[in-house]
Amino acid sequence: MVAIFWFSAQPFDGGELAWWEVAGRNLGHFTGYALLAAAWAWALAGKPRWWPALAAALSLAYAISDEYHQTFVEGRSGTWEDVVIDGLGIAAALVMIRIRSRRRRGSSEPHPVEA
Repeated sequence: MVAIFWFSAQPFDGGELAWWEVAGRNLGHFTGYALLAAAWAWALAGKPRWWPALAAALSLAYAISDEYHQTFVEGRSGTWEDVVIDGLGIAAALVMIRIRSRRRRGSSEPHPVEA
């Protein structure tokens, strides 16, 4: 969360960004929030049964607050598009964790298609 805050606190001169800079920033949003959701999932795993929803909610709340924070930084603005990209990263991380945890359990549970 500190790394995300630090990156969002960097001023921007407002110049035009090349396509690869935009793509890099979007990838940074996706990856940063995927890692944040994974960290929350790791910290909360095994606590309440609904820990994935809590990990997602905490990560998404931070994404929204980070975009609000950017409105106070020179040359920056908060956008809902960034929150959507953050949300996609959060969802991707939690889906991958879910798939991996099912694979770890092995064949003791029936496959959802077979059930």
